[in-house]
Amino acid sequence: MTNILDTAQRPAKPATVPTTPTALITPTNSNATDGIIGIASNAAANQAATDQAATTNHFNHREKQWVLYDVGNSAFVLLSTAVIPIYANSLLKAAGESNIVSTWGYMQTIASLIIALLMPILGSVADVQGMKIRFFIGFFGTGVLACCAMALPLGWVAFLAVCMLATIGLNGSLTFYDSMLIDTTTNDRMDQVSSHGYGWGYVGSTIPFIACIALIFAGPSAFGWSTTACTRASFVITALWWTAFTIPLISSYHQTHYRETADHMRDAVRGTFAELGHTFREISRNKPLWMFMIAFFFYIDAVNTIISMSTSYGTQLGIDSTQLVLALLVTQFVAFPCAIAYGRLAKRFGCKPMIMAAVIAYLGIVCFAAFFLRSATEFWILAILVGMFQGGIQALSRSYYGKIIPKSHANEYYGFYDIFGKTASILGTFIVAATTSITGNPSLGVLSIGLLLAVALVFLILQRDSATASETAA
Repeated sequence: MTNILDTAQRPAKPATVPTTPTALITPTNSNATDGIIGIASNAAANQAATDQAATTNHFNHREKQWVLYDVGNSAFVLLSTAVIPIYANSLLKAAGESNIVSTWGYMQTIASLIIALLMPILGSVADVQGMKIRFFIGFFGTGVLACCAMALPLGWVAFLAVCMLATIGLNGSLTFYDSMLIDTTTNDRMDQVSSHGYGWGYVGSTIPFIACIALIFAGPSAFGWSTTACTRASFVITALWWTAFTIPLISSYHQTHYRETADHMRDAVRGTFAELGHTFREISRNKPLWMFMIAFFFYIDAVNTIISMSTSYGTQLGIDSTQLVLALLVTQFVAFPCAIAYGRLAKRFGCKPMIMAAVIAYLGIVCFAAFFLRSATEFWILAILVGMFQGGIQALSRSYYGKIIPKSHANEYYGFYDIFGKTASILGTFIVAATTSITGNPSLGVLSIGLLLAVALVFLILQRDSATASETAA
């Protein structure tokens, strides 16, 4: 990435790639008092199509279009992993600032906290008939428009503010998208469909990413554009890709599980906070559910921490930034078949055992990173290992959770699921940073991630697997 780095201090041609990215691998009991559980008018026909698909390995129309959104939004995820932080750093340097790690981290933390606070509330309202798709479109539209707005000539403060809006739009849409899974397929196919979503998302995201990287490197000589202009154009390309693969889902989605009719919308909004308290009490009474949520909190914390800290760790070891970006692409391609394979293995061995296998694998990955990662070769091995298990554990967590929650309150429950995922993203990085600061040894900081995985494994072992019973009931 030399040509971008070389432009870092040129006022006439602001740089887009100063330091390394901040992340490597990115690339989640019905009750009588809950209201009227409605069934969409075309639910019977939709269910028949899903049941027919369940007898084969082929996906039906709705399942395919649900998977396509993972292909669309993953392009922005990958761009924000490798390109956007680098461009933001160039803006900071132009303004006389230099600490991209803390600045970018604060922006991500604020965006995560906003989503974590909003989602249970909005999720409760979205469980009303017809509201889920409206909230999804609202957050998706916000993310796409903000992604396009990032191409404007903005200062670093304005750029980070717009980027935060795009991040909120993405993560907000994903909460509703995850809950759409229960309306798209049956319990026995959730693992496979969810895994294909992550798998195709990984490989699909590389197409616009490679195009954007090629434009950034070759655009100045091929088109006479500045590196900055090429980088801004990559934001628009990503937004267009994101939109193109979202339209099929918007045009075909039907909410088949809900707790109120549209006529009761006012009462539903008024009772949202009461419903949230009720849902929290229901979770606390459902031991298998809350034990899984605690386990999920700890192991997804570890997964997210490895994602966000691996590049910083590799940079401290002196690994070249080009090697880091190439390793990122390798991770995406490895994650594609492995995520799909994980869905098939879950059908044979069960969803929870495969999640536990991934947690154990991550324990090994953490030990490898702490004790053996010293050069670019080991970093490539780390990228491949993470790619083998990252998509699988994320996909199966999403589908397993969908099996053990009440379908009529899916958005509300996925809102709590999102709180656990977002707050975990904050805690893990703090533990690594604090351990490294106290001991002065980054390897011990990385090793501290293993404690989180060990706690998660204990809760998974103790938790009674209720997914099989839920599948039978469904």
